[in-house]
Amino acid sequence: MLRSSVPPPVLHAPPLGPLLERYAAGSALTCEPVDEGLLNRGYRLSTTRGRYFLKHHFDPETADPAAIVRQHRATQRLADLGVPVAPPLAARDGRTVAVVGGHAYALHPWIDGRHRHGGQLDPGQCARLGALLGVVHASLERVMPAQEPEVSVREPDVPVPVPVREPAVPVVPVRKRLIPAQRQAPPARSPQARTRAATAPHVACGAGGRGAAGTVGAVGAVGSVGAVGSVGTESADAVDTFALIDDLLDRVRRHRPADAFDALARHRLLERRDLLERHAQRRPPRGGSVGWVHGDFHPFNVLYRDDVPDVPAAILDWDRLGVQPRAEEAVRAAVIFFVRPVGALDLAKVRSYARAYRRSAGAAPAELAAAVHRVWWERLNDFWMLRWHYERGDLRADPQFPAASALVVWWTREYDAVCEAFVE
Repeated sequence: MLRSSVPPPVLHAPPLGPLLERYAAGSALTCEPVDEGLLNRGYRLSTTRGRYFLKHHFDPETADPAAIVRQHRATQRLADLGVPVAPPLAARDGRTVAVVGGHAYALHPWIDGRHRHGGQLDPGQCARLGALLGVVHASLERVMPAQEPEVSVREPDVPVPVPVREPAVPVVPVRKRLIPAQRQAPPARSPQARTRAATAPHVACGAGGRGAAGTVGAVGAVGSVGAVGSVGTESADAVDTFALIDDLLDRVRRHRPADAFDALARHRLLERRDLLERHAQRRPPRGGSVGWVHGDFHPFNVLYRDDVPDVPAAILDWDRLGVQPRAEEAVRAAVIFFVRPVGALDLAKVRSYARAYRRSAGAAPAELAAAVHRVWWERLNDFWMLRWHYERGDLRADPQFPAASALVVWWTREYDAVCEAFVE
C-alpha cells in the first residue's frame, strides 16, 4: 500500500471586482491566501479603503447562505452584548453574505493579533478564558431562538492541539489553521426550550468514575434526566470500536515498508483495545443539558492582541454554531488548550479555567462531571487520525498523534484527578 499525503486543494480565486463593488470597499491592492483550514478559505485583503478578511464559505456542508446569515446575526448580537467577536460587514444592499458565481463570501474587518495555547497562559488568563466561554454560552442563551432553525448543520468538530508557531503575519479572525477535526457526538437538534442547568444529583468524582480500576457510578447521570432543555446524544458503542480497531490493525500489518508510525499505531491500537475491554461497562448514557454553543472553541479560534494580552480580542470561526451539550464544549476546549506534549493535562490551569466557567455559565459541578465522563469516553473510542492516515492517505494529523493518543491513556489512569479539576 502506497502512502502519500493528500495534495492541497487548488485555491479558487475570489472575484474581487464584483465583491468589492458590492461592499464599497475600494479597489484591491493585495489579496493573500491565509492558512487554509479544512472547511473554508480565507484571504487577507488590502484595498484603497483599508484591510479586510475575505472569507470564502467553500465547504458545501457549512456554505448554506441561511446558516451563514444565522452565524452573522448571532455574532452581531453577541457584539452588541460586549462579547469579543468580529461580525461581518454589510454590503451596499445591507446583506452580509454575497453570492457570486454560486459561491458564498463574507467580508470581515481585519484584526491584528496572535493565537495562544494553554502553555502561554498564566492562571489568571486561564480563568479569564473559562469565564469568556461561560459568557459566550450565557449570551447565546439570550440572543438565539429557543428552537434551532432548519438549516444545514453537520456534526461539530474539535481539533487536537499542535504546538503553536508564532505567525509571520497578523492572524485573521474567522479562520483557524490547518488542523484536522476531532469527531464528537452529533449535535442535538430542535430543543423544546432554552438551556436549563443540569438537575442530576451531585456527582462525587471519586465515587462515580474511578481510574483504571474503577467502575461506573453516578458520573454521566445527567444524561438520564428528562428535564426541559435536555436532548440526549448517543455515545460511541464499544462494539463498533472493537471492529474499527481490528480493521485498523489489519491496515497497519499490510503497510509496506513498515515504519515508526506503524509501530506506534499498532502499540496504541492494542493498548486502546485493552482499555476498552476493561472499561466497556462505563459507556455513558445519552447526553444531557443542551444549549447554543460556538462548536469549535480552541486556540486557533481565539485571538489575542499583543498590547492587551490578558483578554481575547476576538472569538473566531462560528461555522459550527449549533445546539449541543454545552458543558461538553467546555471540557473539550480545556482538553485542547491545556494538554501538554507528553499527553497529560495541566490540571492546575484546568482548575482555574473550570471554576471561572462554572461561575460565568451557571453550570453545576454535576453537569461538568457528566461532561468529563462523556468526553473521556468519546476520546477512548475515537481514531480519526489513524483513519485519515490509513484509509485516506492523509498525513496532516500525523504530528499530533503521539500526544493525542497518549492523552486518553493518561486520562484513564488519572480519571479522578481530571474530574476533580473540573468540579471542585
